[in-house]
Amino acid sequence: MASGKKNMPPKRYWSGYVTTHSHALDLEPGVFTRPPREVAESLKRSAEASRRRKTEPFKSAMSMLTFYINRAGKNLTAEDRERLESAKDELRKLYNRKP
Repeated sequence: MASGKKNMPPKRYWSGYVTTHSHALDLEPGVFTRPPREVAESLKRSAEASRRRKTEPFKSAMSMLTFYINRAGKNLTAEDRERLESAKDELRKLYNRKP
């Protein structure tokens, strides 16, 4: 069943659509498959380059990372989840935030 919005996929696929077609950040291809530091650096670049985000770059980048982790859910391997959680720490370091 399709949602009522233009160019949106069926409702059950909305999170994948958001991840690949975010209106807040233009993500680099394969960003979430990289090592933690590279994930963080890529998200930082995307957040700082975006003119459509609604909050500060750190929050936008962290929100996108958290969104991806939460929506991937049970489909993430333990190793991938650990790598992406480490990317959160790297992102905090890049923005001089406390863990």
